[in-house]
Amino acid sequence: MQFIASVSVIAPDPPTSRQLYVAALGLPLERLDGEYFASERIDGSKHFGVWPLTEAARACFGTDAWPSDRPVPQASIEFELASADAVAEGAAELESRGFRLLHGARTEPWGQTVARLQTVEGLIVVLSYAPWLH
Repeated sequence: MQFIASVSVIAPDPPTSRQLYVAALGLPLERLDGEYFASERIDGSKHFGVWPLTEAARACFGTDAWPSDRPVPQASIEFELASADAVAEGAAELESRGFRLLHGARTEPWGQTVARLQTVEGLIVVLSYAPWLH
């Protein structure tokens, strides 16, 4: 791991969540895509976002509904690795240690390679390689 690339709150009601993070705390979050608001201009953080639960479900499962047999996540944390190959290798290692991935390594349309799993606490943990961070 090179660094923590991103932390996102997963919000079932994004407008209400933004009231805290944008209106009350004054974070400079901007709409990036859909209802996803984030910033890379917060000191001490590479990326902080408010990720709608529907968009998290779509990213992990290809559907807008979070599966009822899984804990509803409250946050996502991305660990940045050195390369796209390192993401695939890390995902394979996690699986070999008995962790069940939500999905294996894949490259998203915006060029980031990710593999995701969900912890017993419900946290989405992401192995990531985002070329623009290197």
